[in-house]
Formats: sequence, C-alpha cells, structure tokens
Amino acid sequence: MSQIIPIKDLRDTNKISEICHSSDEPLFITKNGYADLVIMSNDYYRSITQNSNIQPSYNKVPSRPLNKFEYKILDKDFFGYIRVGAASFDIKVGDVSHNLEEIKKYIDMAEAKEVKVLVFPELCLSGYTCGDLFYQSDLLNQCESALLDLTSYSKDKDIVFIIGAPLRKDSRIYNTAVVIYKGEILGVYAKKHLPHQNEYYENRQFDAYQGENSTIVIGDKEYIFGNKFIFQDLEHYKFAFGVEICEDLWSTVTPSTSMALKGASLIFNLSASNETLGKEEYRRDLIKSTSARLISGYTYCSSGPSESTQDLIFSSYKGIYENGNLLNEGRMFMDGLIYSEIDIESLENERIHASSFLSELNEDIDIVPFKMALKNPPLSRKIKQNPFIYDDNSVYEKVIYMQALGLRKRLSATKIDKVVLGLSGGLDSTLALFVCIETFKLLNIPLKNIYVLTEPAFGTSDETHDNVLELANKLDVSFMEIDIKKSVLQHLSDLGHDVNDKNVVYENAQARERTQVLFDYANEIGGLVVGTGDLSELCLGWTTFNGDHMSNYNVNVSLPKTLVRELVRYYGLVHPDIEEVTSKIVATPISPELIDPENGEIKQLTEDKIGPYELNDFFIYYYLRRNFSLKKILFLAVYAFKDKYDEETIKYHLRNFVRRFYSNQFKRSTLPDGPKITSISVSPRGDLRLPPDMSYDSLINELN
Repeated sequence: MSQIIPIKDLRDTNKISEICHSSDEPLFITKNGYADLVIMSNDYYRSITQNSNIQPSYNKVPSRPLNKFEYKILDKDFFGYIRVGAASFDIKVGDVSHNLEEIKKYIDMAEAKEVKVLVFPELCLSGYTCGDLFYQSDLLNQCESALLDLTSYSKDKDIVFIIGAPLRKDSRIYNTAVVIYKGEILGVYAKKHLPHQNEYYENRQFDAYQGENSTIVIGDKEYIFGNKFIFQDLEHYKFAFGVEICEDLWSTVTPSTSMALKGASLIFNLSASNETLGKEEYRRDLIKSTSARLISGYTYCSSGPSESTQDLIFSSYKGIYENGNLLNEGRMFMDGLIYSEIDIESLENERIHASSFLSELNEDIDIVPFKMALKNPPLSRKIKQNPFIYDDNSVYEKVIYMQALGLRKRLSATKIDKVVLGLSGGLDSTLALFVCIETFKLLNIPLKNIYVLTEPAFGTSDETHDNVLELANKLDVSFMEIDIKKSVLQHLSDLGHDVNDKNVVYENAQARERTQVLFDYANEIGGLVVGTGDLSELCLGWTTFNGDHMSNYNVNVSLPKTLVRELVRYYGLVHPDIEEVTSKIVATPISPELIDPENGEIKQLTEDKIGPYELNDFFIYYYLRRNFSLKKILFLAVYAFKDKYDEETIKYHLRNFVRRFYSNQFKRSTLPDGPKITSISVSPRGDLRLPPDMSYDSLINELN
C-alpha cells in the first residue's frame, strides 16, 4: 500500500530513501493536505516504464567519492593519453543528407587514426547559416533522422563523436551538441549563451537554455538535455569530458568552469566563429588561457568557408590545447581532420597541486557514464628530449637576470659588497661567475670586488686549468690561484690514509679543502661565498656533503645541467670577447676532476658514473614537475630518445636515478639558500619535503 508523508519530512532523506527502497509502491508527498510530489526508487521507476514507448537511456551517477564497485582505478599500464580530434568539412547549407555522409567519412577517418573523441562544428548537420530555414519542420525532421542514423552507425565504432544539430523541445528550437557512442546518444548539450550582435541573428531562431537539466525525446527514447552535466568513463575515472558551444566560451562564467570543477579534464567546443581581422589571435589566446585556467584539455572546432558567405566568412579554425599549450591546430580556411593526445593524468596531477582549483562549485552537475576500452596510442605529439631547453634566447637572458636579482637582494640585505667563488673551468662555476658579473652591474659595484679562486689539485686537467686562466684574463675580476695539493696531502697523512688509495676519502678531501679555502678567504676579505652546484647534481647526490654542496648563497640551485650548458653558450654569444673560451668550456667533458688525469687529460667522466645528463634531466622534469609514474617516464623516454638509447639502457639509468635521488635526500635537507628559477625546486624550505631515510625499493620494482 502506498505511503503518504507531509512535505516537511523531506528533510529526513535517509528515512525517505529507506521507505522507497523497501516498498514496491511510490511515496506520496503532501503539501497543505494536498498531493504535491511522488517519490520512488529507481528500480520501481524502471519497472513501471520498461514497457513504455519512451525509455530513459541515461543513468545519473553519484558525485565522487565514487562507488568502488562501479569505478576502477586507472590501469597502471595506461598512461592517460587520450587522442582527441576536430574535423570540419565541406558543408552544404540545408543539405542534411550530404552533411551526414561527410560526417561519416570523417568519423571513419578519425577512427582509423585511433581518435577516441571527435568534435565537429556547431550546427554542422544542417549548416550554421540556415537562417529562417531552421523554422522548417522538414529540416528539423531530417536532422533528427540523421542523428538516429549516426547512432545506428556508431554501434561498431570505438569513438565518441559530438555533432552540432538544431533540435526542438517544448515548442522551442535549441542549438545543441549531441554526444554519440556505441549505438547510444549519451546526452544532448544545449547552448547556454547566444550571441546578440545584429550580424548573427542566432537569437532569432534559437532559445538559450538556462534551466536545470531535463530530458529530450529523439526517436522513441529520452535523453538527458541541458548544459550541467559531464561524461565520465566508468573504468578510467580521470577520463571525463564536457561540451560547450561557441559563445559559451566567450561568456564571463563559462559552462566549462563548472564542468572542470566537477572533474571534466577535457572540454570540446563546437563553434561557428566568423572571421574578422584580429580575431584569430584573440580567439587563440582565449582558448589557450581557458585551458590553462581550467587545467584542462580544450579542443575547438569551427565551421569553414563552405557556410553561407552572405554576410560572414568562417575560418574553419581547429585547435587542440592542453593546460595553456597548443598541441595542434589546422590551417585557417582549410577543412580537414586534426588530432593529438591530451595527457589527462598530467592534468590531474596539476589540479592536485593547484589550490586555486578547489573553488566551491555552486551548482549541481550530473554525471553521464560510459565505458571505453583505452590503451596507449602511438604518440603524435612532440616529446622534447630536453624539456628545459628553449628555442627563444630571450628566455636565457631572463634566467640570468633572475639569478642576478636573487644575489643582488642577498648582498643588499647583508650589506656585503664582495663575493668569492671557486672557478673550475666547468659549466656551473662559469655560469655562477657570469651571474656575479651581472649582479655587480646592477649594484654598480666594481667587478674587482668579485674574487675568483682556482684551486688546482690532483684531478685538475690542463684543459680546465687553461679555460680558467683564459676566462679570468678576459674579465675584469680579481683572480687568485691557490694550489691545495700540499694541504690535502697533509690532511690525508693526518688521517693515516694511503695517498695511492684513490677512494672516496681521496676525492672528498679535495672537494672539502676547496670549500674550506673559499669560506676562509671570504672571511678574510669580508665577502660572501657564491655556490655553483646545479639541480641535476643535487637530485643525483653528485656533490660532496659539506664540500661543493655548501655556500652562503647558491645561484644555480634550480637549474639542471642541460640548461646550465645552454646559458653558458648563450652568454658567450652575446659577449663575443669571451665566446671562444665559453665554446671550449661548453665542449669540455663534464668531470668533478678528483681523480688524477692521464697525460694532462680528464680521466674521470661524470656521465660514465651517473648516466647521461640529458636522460637524468628528462627524468627530473617528468618525475618532480609532472609527478609521473616511473613506467610512464620510461614510456616517454623510449619515445623521445628512440634514435639514441634502447629501452634497456634507459631503464638502467632510470633505476639508477631513483636510487640516487632518494638515497641522497640528506644532502638536500641541508641546502643553503638559492633562488627558484625553473618550475622545480628541491629546497627543504620550498617544493620538496622528503624523509632522508625512506625506502625506495618498491618504487624501483615498478620497472621490473
């Protein structure tokens, strides 16, 4: 027997849910003694509608946290790359059958390219510029029939596609985006914001949809309709996307904002954006900034010049963006298909670290579920071998200037006008010297107040020693050579260490003696010791604790070795008087020079011990900046370096990187101050908080 409760009892949601699920009858709600609402369980609703001519084809899924039985954890071997595409074609305005066949052609083309989500232009099924033809029942009926045709066509297609179509609902016509997958219409998005400029007249035929989600009937089924829902894969919860249409992107608060906050990592925009002078750059900047603001992938697809040109020209602009970066775009005024892979795992990692992304969501967003088998596609997007290297030399000028600003502040605050640094003839100390020079120019302090010391010992080669002398002679700095061999021999003798035993004691005694001399000399002249060690060395622990690891202020602390090399090269280019010697320094093999040379030449090569810096810097970027799994980093490195290293070689160096990174955290825990310049810092006061005694074996086992 049906139960009746007053409307005031709706506050007790647990009680109502229990009543609905324990009974096969509806629950009647009364207001002021009269029947007002009817509530029933989903199972009961299905039982009474299963023989109806109109069937609901979507299920609302609860907001996260998600039911563990409904959702699976992202597969460890799927690295989060979703290949998306945008296609514009030769539209015939008002010819639905022609447009339908063109759409099918591009769906097949995209599926062959392993595209998983394909977006078409706004109102592409009919053409955007139909004008009052949109009022004609024949056109609207043809569009509905074409959508049913596409739905049937999609049954054996492993691709989601999004079609622009005019649809009727409640005696109104709406500009919609219909999302279709595997023989089903997943949902119908209705455009929320219509342009009101007189040139468009879109608001003449169409209504903007501003209400809550409802349903729309297409054929004999009912589908979710509105603009407050996203689509989410049941087995890969990070794969969630939303849709908006053209003007929605230009609105003050975009529909995609709420979608992203609800979990949509991908946004697709169907557009018919007419082209005017200057609009191309503005639109590109708008999409780029929106993808960055939402920390999302954004795929934009506009109609082309085959639309009516009675009053407007359309550009066929297509662009795929990821978190502010352009991945691919089509040629203006050219139809066709573009595609690229958007990294939804990277987007998720960025959102986790972005406190601004925790904004309160003030409206309900429904989730429409679907299931898609995902695998890693062959990457078409470029993965740079050197993610810290730039094509624009002005970036290098800015880096050195930022380093100089950091040192300038430290000198001003301490009221010190002298610095001391050790110059080895290698990359790091050379860059530190250049930074000191630029700092003293900013402070208008004589360069003679820069005291450069070179401290040859057992491992010093003729090549690096000559580089030091040549560079010091060309620069107007104070220079001093202090041979530390006798001091080190005395120290080793005091320890009872055999000088012929070239072990770590032999090596570190030299490094620590050099540092002691620098600090003592700084005390002598009232100066500040400038550190030279770089980010790569700190991550790998390739530094002597309380030796070159220590300084008063380290200007290179967040610069990886590959970037340091480019900065030295750049500085030589803009200072031709030292370009010859900087070129030699750049070409010199990297070495700590703590083992005796052979015939005056470097014997101890750093990369023979710790691996190629280009690989290590690649690992640093994707491990510390992108927070990728080791398996994913290996996947990317194999792709990026396929012409240089085989997979086993890369895997060997990646394991070594992890081992060295975690076992040397104690060195990073005691770092001196230094400015963060790149997006990575290993300062214990900044971006990296790690226990120095953690176990890392299980991490390395991920690569087995």
